[in-house]
Amino acid sequence: MANLVLDINKLEMAASKLRAIAHPMRIAVIDLLNENKKLSVTEIYNRLDIEQASASHHLNILKNKGILNSKREGKKIYYSLKSVTLTEIIECINRCNEEK
Repeated sequence: MANLVLDINKLEMAASKLRAIAHPMRIAVIDLLNENKKLSVTEIYNRLDIEQASASHHLNILKNKGILNSKREGKKIYYSLKSVTLTEIIECINRCNEEK
Protein backbone atom coordinates (compact mmCIF):
# COMPACT_ATOMS: atom_id res chain seq x y z
CA MET A 1 0.00 0.00 0.00
CA ALA A 2 1.44 3.37 -1.01
CA ASN A 3 2.11 5.92 1.70
CA LEU A 4 -0.43 8.72 1.73
CA VAL A 5 1.34 12.07 1.96
CA LEU A 6 -0.93 14.82 3.19
CA ASP A 7 -0.16 18.35 2.09
CA ILE A 8 -1.33 20.54 4.97
CA ASN A 9 -1.67 23.58 2.68
CA LYS A 10 -3.96 21.69 0.30
CA LEU A 11 -6.00 20.41 3.24
CA GLU A 12 -6.39 23.94 4.62
CA MET A 13 -7.48 25.24 1.22
CA ALA A 14 -10.01 22.42 0.85
CA ALA A 15 -11.38 23.01 4.36
CA SER A 16 -11.65 26.74 3.64
CA LYS A 17 -13.67 26.09 0.48
CA LEU A 18 -15.92 23.61 2.26
CA ARG A 19 -16.59 26.16 5.02
CA ALA A 20 -17.45 28.73 2.35
CA ILE A 21 -20.08 26.50 0.76
CA ALA A 22 -21.45 25.32 4.12
CA HIS A 23 -24.40 27.71 3.98
CA PRO A 24 -27.77 26.95 2.37
CA MET A 25 -27.82 30.20 0.37
CA ARG A 26 -24.32 29.67 -0.99
CA ILE A 27 -25.25 26.13 -2.01
CA ALA A 28 -28.29 27.62 -3.78
CA VAL A 29 -26.01 30.10 -5.60
CA ILE A 30 -23.72 27.26 -6.71
CA ASP A 31 -26.70 25.18 -7.90
CA LEU A 32 -28.08 28.17 -9.80
CA LEU A 33 -24.75 28.86 -11.50
CA ASN A 34 -24.31 25.18 -12.28
CA GLU A 35 -27.61 25.29 -14.19
CA ASN A 36 -27.05 28.68 -15.89
CA LYS A 37 -23.25 28.93 -16.31
CA LYS A 38 -23.19 32.74 -16.06
CA LEU A 39 -25.52 35.14 -14.23
CA SER A 40 -25.48 38.77 -13.15
CA VAL A 41 -25.89 39.76 -9.50
CA THR A 42 -29.40 41.02 -10.34
CA GLU A 43 -30.38 37.71 -11.94
CA ILE A 44 -29.04 35.80 -8.93
CA TYR A 45 -30.86 37.77 -6.25
CA ASN A 46 -34.10 37.85 -8.26
CA ARG A 47 -34.07 34.09 -8.87
CA LEU A 48 -33.23 33.31 -5.24
CA ASP A 49 -35.70 35.93 -3.97
CA ILE A 50 -33.19 37.55 -1.61
CA GLU A 51 -31.97 41.10 -1.05
CA GLN A 52 -29.21 42.46 -3.28
CA ALA A 53 -26.94 43.04 -0.26
CA SER A 54 -27.36 39.44 0.84
CA ALA A 55 -26.59 38.12 -2.65
CA SER A 56 -23.49 40.32 -2.88
CA HIS A 57 -22.31 39.13 0.54
CA HIS A 58 -22.58 35.45 -0.42
CA LEU A 59 -21.07 36.02 -3.87
CA ASN A 60 -18.11 37.84 -2.32
CA ILE A 61 -17.41 34.95 0.06
CA LEU A 62 -17.55 32.42 -2.78
CA LYS A 63 -15.38 34.60 -5.03
CA ASN A 64 -12.77 35.24 -2.31
CA LYS A 65 -12.47 31.51 -1.63
CA GLY A 66 -11.79 30.81 -5.32
CA ILE A 67 -15.12 29.14 -6.02
CA LEU A 68 -16.53 31.73 -8.44
CA ASN A 69 -15.21 33.84 -11.28
CA SER A 70 -16.52 37.34 -11.82
CA LYS A 71 -16.38 39.45 -14.94
CA ARG A 72 -17.56 43.01 -15.43
CA GLU A 73 -19.47 43.70 -18.63
CA GLY A 74 -20.51 47.34 -18.76
CA LYS A 75 -22.33 48.15 -15.54
CA LYS A 76 -23.05 44.51 -14.66
CA ILE A 77 -20.88 41.91 -12.97
CA TYR A 78 -21.42 38.33 -14.08
CA TYR A 79 -20.56 35.32 -11.95
CA SER A 80 -19.73 31.77 -13.00
CA LEU A 81 -18.34 28.65 -11.34
CA LYS A 82 -14.59 28.10 -11.59
CA SER A 83 -15.10 24.34 -11.47
CA VAL A 84 -17.94 21.84 -11.37
CA THR A 85 -16.09 19.84 -8.70
CA LEU A 86 -17.96 21.57 -5.87
CA THR A 87 -21.31 20.81 -7.47
CA GLU A 88 -20.24 17.17 -7.58
CA ILE A 89 -19.49 17.33 -3.83
CA ILE A 90 -22.91 18.86 -3.16
CA GLU A 91 -24.57 16.16 -5.28
CA CYS A 92 -22.68 13.51 -3.31
CA ILE A 93 -23.88 15.00 -0.02
CA ASN A 94 -27.45 15.04 -1.34
CA ARG A 95 -27.17 11.36 -2.30
CA CYS A 96 -25.87 10.51 1.18
CA ASN A 97 -28.86 12.28 2.75
CA GLU A 98 -31.27 10.31 0.55
CA GLU A 99 -29.88 6.99 1.79
CA LYS A 100 -31.02 7.57 5.39
